[in-house]
Amino acid sequence: MQAFSWEKKVFENIFLGLALVFFFEGAMYALFPEGMKRMMVSVLQMSSSSLRVGGLSAAVVGVFVIWLIKG
Repeated sequence: MQAFSWEKKVFENIFLGLALVFFFEGAMYALFPEGMKRMMVSVLQMSSSSLRVGGLSAAVVGVFVIWLIKG
C-alpha cells in the first residue's frame, strides 16, 4: 500500500484547499455581508473579458504561491 501514499497526499491537499476556500468565502459573507452585496453588483456590471483576466490572474498567483510553498 506504500505505492498509493502519494495519492492520499494529493487528495488531502485538494480537500484542504477546498475547505480553505469554503472557510474564507463563508467568513467574507459572515463578516461583511453588505460589502459582498456591493461587490456582486459591481461584478455584474463588469465585462466578461475583465472577469476572465481577473480570474486568470488569480489562478496564476495561486499556482505561484503553491509552487513557493511546496517547492
